[in-house]
Amino acid sequence: MLDTVNFWLATGFGLGLAPMAPGTFGSLLGIPLAWWLLSRPLGQQGAIMATLLLLAIPVCHVAAWHYAGLDHGSIVADEYVAFPLAVIGLAGARHPAVIALAFVVYRFFDALKPPPIHLAEYVHGGFGIVLDDVIAALVTWVVIAIVLKLWLRRTSDQQLNS
Repeated sequence: MLDTVNFWLATGFGLGLAPMAPGTFGSLLGIPLAWWLLSRPLGQQGAIMATLLLLAIPVCHVAAWHYAGLDHGSIVADEYVAFPLAVIGLAGARHPAVIALAFVVYRFFDALKPPPIHLAEYVHGGFGIVLDDVIAALVTWVVIAIVLKLWLRRTSDQQLNS
């Protein structure tokens, strides 16, 4: 029973079993999670995220056992749990275009794993599986925060010049 529950959590209720781009399909579960979290006070956002990330580590670790300890593509709990970090605390992220942009940027960083994200690949087990997604989400957060800041500055400048 616990193996079955872990399997469904690890595979994003089956989305990670998609024949193409399972990480992207699995990450889709992170969008409603992020949307809901953004409606919570910042302290609750942080506490809930910390709890979910800590729970994702053993879920991913146990699922990896079934794939010889590898971060198999069907394991997507790390993706959907880490995605909300890409927008946590950003008030402008409740706009659908911003959350969509965050999703695209997050998938870009998670799929390509540029430095420093690729270094997490050397960490084994559930912690390593979750770590690269957390780093990708944090890098995405920086990008989205900069984009929002520039957009707000541009909007303010346009209003002043009108």
